Amino acid sequence: MSADPAPAAEEWAASGANDGAEEAQTPERILNQDEIDSLLGFGLGDDDASGKTGVRAIINSTLVSYERLPMLEIVFDRLVRLMTTSLRNFTSDNVEVSLDQISSVRFGDYLNSIPLPAIIAVFRAEQLDNFGLATVDSSLIYSIVDVLLGGRRGGTATRIEGRPYTTIERMLVTRMIEVVLQDAKQAFAPLTEVTFSLDRIETNPRFAAIARPPNAAILVKLRIDMEDRGGRLELLLPYATLEPIRKMLLQQFMGEKFGRDNIWEGHLASELWATKVEVRAVLDEHKQPLRKVLDLKVGDTLMLDVGPDAPVTLKCGAVDLSQGRVGRMGQSLAVRIERPIAQATQQAVMKLGGRS
Repeated sequence: MSADPAPAAEEWAASGANDGAEEAQTPERILNQDEIDSLLGFGLGDDDASGKTGVRAIINSTLVSYERLPMLEIVFDRLVRLMTTSLRNFTSDNVEVSLDQISSVRFGDYLNSIPLPAIIAVFRAEQLDNFGLATVDSSLIYSIVDVLLGGRRGGTATRIEGRPYTTIERMLVTRMIEVVLQDAKQAFAPLTEVTFSLDRIETNPRFAAIARPPNAAILVKLRIDMEDRGGRLELLLPYATLEPIRKMLLQQFMGEKFGRDNIWEGHLASELWATKVEVRAVLDEHKQPLRKVLDLKVGDTLMLDVGPDAPVTLKCGAVDLSQGRVGRMGQSLAVRIERPIAQATQQAVMKLGGRS
């Protein structure tokens, strides 16, 4: 006995209508500001955390991370130790220098993020033929002036807004930057010789442009504390500045050799000196058409442009080794060498054997 399907169909249609009504009554969900910031990657919280998620992370994915240059962190760690000693001698005060962060940034984004007022020093890397930036914030400027001019200990540095820096303040900060650049030269010394010379001092970031805005750069944030005073010093090096020494910065440790094995170099050199090569004594060479060469028969005579006493050239493959005279020793023909082996040939053999 089958049940009547009409009540079941009516119940199913009623339930579908109720579901559509509920969906129509549900309001559309709108993202709040925090969710929008998280989606775009422009959070209002920690600057280090922002930019690592969302659309901004995709945009910044083209930047090269400094972690691909392991030796760079060792260089700046050495710079921190050198600056601690040199700034103590410079200020005659207890100075502590710490490395806050090393990051990759776009040059244009960094210029827009510099907190003003500040002093921006443009320096030149002589051997690398490029430039870099050293930014001193206002807190460190007033602290240096206060320390060098005999300010009281325990008092906060006076910060006067709305006025440009005086000549005395600029000169004192310039002297401090020259000390830092000298320490940077010593920090890079184990890798390569680089002289950092101060080019100019700017207070407007627009006049400190040393690279295109989208270009990548290395940003090093240093914290300088002088007991109860201090501030931040930032060093910016474009990747174009570091490109000539990029292979050195890729090293995992000092003196690392890429793709080289001293054991195999020595083995190749020893075997090379024991290798037998074919040496040909060439009296003269002629260029003839292929048709004429194919028509040669037994008994044909080839006329040479040299006499019987002319010197012969000793060749190994296509390389000319030396010259000599043809003679006879016993029942064999011999060549007496009259010139030393070519210097270029010796250098090529020594380089191939790993003894250059």
